[in-house]
Amino acid sequence: MEWHLFSAMFLLAISYTLQKDAHVRVDIFYANFSPKTQALVNITGFILFILPISLLITYYSIDFAYSAYAINEQSGDPGGLTQRFIIKGIIPLSFILVIISGTIFAKNNYEVLKQ
Repeated sequence: MEWHLFSAMFLLAISYTLQKDAHVRVDIFYANFSPKTQALVNITGFILFILPISLLITYYSIDFAYSAYAINEQSGDPGGLTQRFIIKGIIPLSFILVIISGTIFAKNNYEVLKQ
């Protein structure tokens, strides 16, 4: 059970850390960039990495979660978890939230770029 809760916590925290700009990055060069260059790097990273990966994971994980729901998937262990579709449904939900947070993050960086 704790692995499922840890997974849910981690997946849902991805969009929160992106929204707060608290994600891990290598600051060797980034910290020395001007705010406009940082904004350009952030927008480019969103368009090239975050958006395509999030769309891909969302697209395939919806069917993954639906299949678990359709067959009423349960843990194979005796007394294991029932209704595994709930934890599998958190995967597309979390990446939809990443897309929303990333879009807001890119919009905020675009406004910095316009100044």
